[in-house]
Amino acid sequence: MSDASDATPVPAKTSEPHPLDALTGGAFSAATSGERSARIREWLSTQPGVEKLQEVFKELSARDKGAARAVRERLDEIRRAEGQEAIAAEWAAKAEALLAAAKLNIADALAWQRDAAKAGAPLSREPLSVLKQRLNERVKTIEDLQHRVQVQREAAVLLAQRIEVLSTKPWKDAQSALELLNADVGRWQEQAQALADDSAWPSVEARFPALLDASRTQLLVVWEAFQSALAQAVLAAEDPSAPLPPVPVWSDELRQARGLPPEAGAAAKTPAPRPSKPQATPEMREKALQAVQEALAKLEQETAQGHGKASAGAATALRAVLKVHGKLIDAELEQKVHAALVAAGELEGWQRWSADQVREDLVARAEALLRRPEGQSLGGRKMQETLRQLREQWKQADQGAPANHALWKKFDDACNAAHKVVEGWLEKVRTEGAEHRAQRLALIEEVNAWAQSQAAAAAQDWKSFSRALHQFAERWRTGGHVSEKMFAELQPLWKQALAAASAPLEAAQKASLERRHAMIEEAGALGAAPSLRIDAIKALQQRWQAEAQAVPLDRKHEQKLWDAFRKPIDEAFNRKSAERERSASELSARDRAVLEASKALEAANASGDAQKIRGAMAALERALKEPAGGSGDSENLDKKADQTIDGQAQAATDSVADQNDAPTSKPVPAARPVVAVRGDDRPGARKAVPAQPTVTGRGGDRRDGRGPRDSGMQGRGRERDGAAAARGPRLGDVAFRAQRDAMEHAQGALRKLAAQAHGEALTQLLSAWKSRDAAQLPSVQELGGKVPPTARTAWSQALAAPAAGGAPEALLRLEIAAEVPTPADQLAARRALQLQLLTRRNDPSPAQTWTQDVARVLEGASDEAGARRLQSALKVLLGK
Repeated sequence: MSDASDATPVPAKTSEPHPLDALTGGAFSAATSGERSARIREWLSTQPGVEKLQEVFKELSARDKGAARAVRERLDEIRRAEGQEAIAAEWAAKAEALLAAAKLNIADALAWQRDAAKAGAPLSREPLSVLKQRLNERVKTIEDLQHRVQVQREAAVLLAQRIEVLSTKPWKDAQSALELLNADVGRWQEQAQALADDSAWPSVEARFPALLDASRTQLLVVWEAFQSALAQAVLAAEDPSAPLPPVPVWSDELRQARGLPPEAGAAAKTPAPRPSKPQATPEMREKALQAVQEALAKLEQETAQGHGKASAGAATALRAVLKVHGKLIDAELEQKVHAALVAAGELEGWQRWSADQVREDLVARAEALLRRPEGQSLGGRKMQETLRQLREQWKQADQGAPANHALWKKFDDACNAAHKVVEGWLEKVRTEGAEHRAQRLALIEEVNAWAQSQAAAAAQDWKSFSRALHQFAERWRTGGHVSEKMFAELQPLWKQALAAASAPLEAAQKASLERRHAMIEEAGALGAAPSLRIDAIKALQQRWQAEAQAVPLDRKHEQKLWDAFRKPIDEAFNRKSAERERSASELSARDRAVLEASKALEAANASGDAQKIRGAMAALERALKEPAGGSGDSENLDKKADQTIDGQAQAATDSVADQNDAPTSKPVPAARPVVAVRGDDRPGARKAVPAQPTVTGRGGDRRDGRGPRDSGMQGRGRERDGAAAARGPRLGDVAFRAQRDAMEHAQGALRKLAAQAHGEALTQLLSAWKSRDAAQLPSVQELGGKVPPTARTAWSQALAAPAAGGAPEALLRLEIAAEVPTPADQLAARRALQLQLLTRRNDPSPAQTWTQDVARVLEGASDEAGARRLQSALKVLLGK
């Protein structure tokens, strides 16, 4: 039986449901974010409480921010609603106070509505909507009372005119109309009393009760006089001895009925003669002329400037002057006055028409604010500014012409409708302002707590301290918009908290400034010293850097301090550099010899002759090794250069002969001349050779053969002293750079010449193979040190013999030795050969037998593909 049957099955891991999963309808166990959001929306439709909303938002915001957004919006909506409820309660109390007052001022009611809208009160919701409607009804009632007062006043005037007209007719007609007229007067008095008894009568403006009382008094006086005159006329008609009424028409009628002569009536009608006017003097005429001309000039000025109201006032003033002095002016001036009055009347009419055009345009612009295309609607601030500008323009239009109440009503309704956008924006701004205020207060508390925690810390990282303060300041700057009043309240608290938090850093910066000023004075003293102490300057700079890294300062201030610190040190180094350049400009005899040898080497480099270049290099090395004051004139240098060239040629011949005698010996590479060594850049200086370890096999001996620990140290000191004594004085900067450049150019020229010679030798070898002429084969010197003389002899013999068959294996061995690519058609053969070479471990490798492989290739006939393969392989092998 297998072990699998005995194994106990492991129960699958089950996740426990979230505690809030049942509350939210499975939102926390939803598989996707979209499903979770849908369940959250379904749960929100049940109107959960604030505490549950906060709990769900706290848990859900860490899991799914997208689904938590709906919960957060509901919390924000509830918070805004609570704020609006407080505002609504405040403005509802103000409205109740206005309604409860016995006297309501219309301006106060309108101001309540305007200020409530500015404060963000929800005027469209109860109870403010009901209170707003009650205030509007109250205002409408008061305005209706005022309008009825004006109507009553006009009715009183009309009744007085009826009485006056009846006094011009026969008294019997007046007697027949007495009953109807009595009823009208009584009705008027009842209506006037009803106005005075209205509950809203104390709220009307003060001028309306006075107007109503004046109309009542005037009407009653006329009515009572009419009744008494009519009663007297009736009595006079019945009793001839009764006095006649004071009404002229009725008295004449009664006199005719009594048979009185008409002369008495005519005499009674004859008016009394008017008193004669005094004669006008020249002074009176001059005064009248001056007054009229001044009034005329004022009217013409206002008319020319287009001032409608001012021109109307000037025209009224001119008419008043004409009433007084009109008979004392001449006809020409009177004609000018009438022309000016006509022009003023036309201007007043044009001003009225122009103002109506402006008002109609303003009405159209106000109505178009809410009819803008989709996507181009104005924001709250822009709408507020636009409405303010439109109302200011309406006021300016009203200043130049009479008011138009119909257009004003349309304009005001359009502005009020557009102001609802401003109300919504103001509500949003207030909500955001409250949130930003809470965030800023929380930031201030956070700064205070952070300052207390930093004060309790023992050691301070001032850079981290400054970075934290900067982050706090950046958070305050991006903390959102608040009102100017609120910002004025919060800014002192923020400055106080930030000052308390930055106090330790400011104290550290003050101490750091004192230390840096002391280091600046120390740097000035070091720079003014006659001898420049490099070690002291380095130590001072390290102290400055440590101080700068420990305590941060303002960037500009720190840069100014650094410039003041480095200025004396830079001046000291500049003085030292000037002295060095001045001393370097004075060349010694040894420097002149090195410069002449360098120029000779540059000339040899330009000639392109390898022997001359090597000779000039040897001469330059001798000039570098000669001590100061030795015989280093130019003639001796030239002779030594010629001898060196001959010696180089003889040495090259001897080396070739030695190679012919001993082909198996490895060539010893020539030591390259040391041009310059860092740490001791004088030419000719030698590196210290460590002492050879000695093995004695006793006490102080060591297994690694290094000898006692202090033996090497003793030898190094003596070698260093000997090298310093042998190399002589240091070269000047000009001479050192000249010899270094000349040596580099010479070595490059030799390498270039060697490459050219190598390419020419390879071309000659391929030509000799193609023509099978051993005489064209390059010499040993042309082929280079990689080809021994025996190999060159074997190649010559292969070319002298008749061409045999091809040697593909030899070509493959050459390509393997040179590590060059093989043609694609030969890759399989190369792999097979490499496998065979792996099995022949004791056979020499292709890199060791490449000269014999070349001989085997040269034995065969030349072809273009083989020549290319041989050339690519020899190009590498001859250059190694």
